[in-house]
Amino acid sequence: MKGLSIASYNIHKGMSFFNRRVVLHDVRERLHGINADIVFLQEVQGQHMRRAGRHGNWPEGPQHEFLADGRWRDMAYGRNAVYEDGHHGNAILSRYPILKSENIDISAHVFESRGMLHVELDVPDLHEPLHAICLHLALNESGRRKQIHLLAERIRAVVPDGAPLIIAGDFNDWRRRSCGYLGQELGLREVFDLAHGQPARSFPAVLPMLSLDRIYVRGFGVETANVLHGQHWRRLSDHAALTAQLWALAPA
Repeated sequence: MKGLSIASYNIHKGMSFFNRRVVLHDVRERLHGINADIVFLQEVQGQHMRRAGRHGNWPEGPQHEFLADGRWRDMAYGRNAVYEDGHHGNAILSRYPILKSENIDISAHVFESRGMLHVELDVPDLHEPLHAICLHLALNESGRRKQIHLLAERIRAVVPDGAPLIIAGDFNDWRRRSCGYLGQELGLREVFDLAHGQPARSFPAVLPMLSLDRIYVRGFGVETANVLHGQHWRRLSDHAALTAQLWALAPA
């Protein structure tokens, strides 16, 4: 198959760093410029009635539909946090058909709603469906540890051993604890670790110092992996966007 391009981005609900203005239109322009085959998004606003009434440029529909805008043929949204004005969660945009989609609650406690969005994709030339998981882990380490174990249980339960697999999102894992566990338990490799010898620094976007965001793969090699944090990106979110160009390994 030709190379598979992917991106992962915490879009901060389409608002500027201090939530003063809507930057979602600029986010859409930048994502379209990346032109990735599959995009993993975190902090996607499915609905927010108060902001819709306050900002004239707030999109009429869910943010993932606004961002897709015909560039990605299929999309999936996992609603995680629900409140009086609306809800937000994770989303996956795909050029390829989504065969199945399921959102799993992995909240570590009642004060922080988190989810794991799992889709199966029909990607040309792959020997079986591609499993793609988008997630946003807890702020505290004990919560993240629990969620990583839930992720591992999910993969063991429903993802065949030989199936191609990509996991991307905001891991909040500044101590880099997840890499070793996911590698030992599930045979996953982090794309920046493969390409550059260490995970990407992605936070804060204005001057990335901490490695919070990750892209893990199984069944793929990595051609390139990049952090997007220049002047066109740093005012759009508190996180930098990650991109990677992958190629499928021959099945064992």
